[in-house]
Amino acid sequence: MLILYDYGGWMPNAPPTLQRPPPTTKGTTSEATMMQTFPDVNATVQIMSVPLGQYQEDHFTEDIPRMLIKCFQAELEVLNAVIKARNNGLKVPYTYMDPVKVENSIAI
Repeated sequence: MLILYDYGGWMPNAPPTLQRPPPTTKGTTSEATMMQTFPDVNATVQIMSVPLGQYQEDHFTEDIPRMLIKCFQAELEVLNAVIKARNNGLKVPYTYMDPVKVENSIAI
């Protein structure tokens, strides 16, 4: 989990979307096929730029899910403050899993 962004931040390792079905047979793809399959730069940046717990679209209208989202976001703020406080005394800050640096994804 700690290397999620280091690995997944390079889009070909974990593309957020595919524009064509993935190959089903090894060795049958080409660079041109891969470029047609991968999402464009704008789609990749949009998906990877949303921090954990932040939602661009309002999917829930019911009170309970909205309350749970607010509680989750509050917990993430506390966690971010704890990580910042710990990093104050470190020569090299430990930023992995800081909610503001973790993308909102189902992969974590």
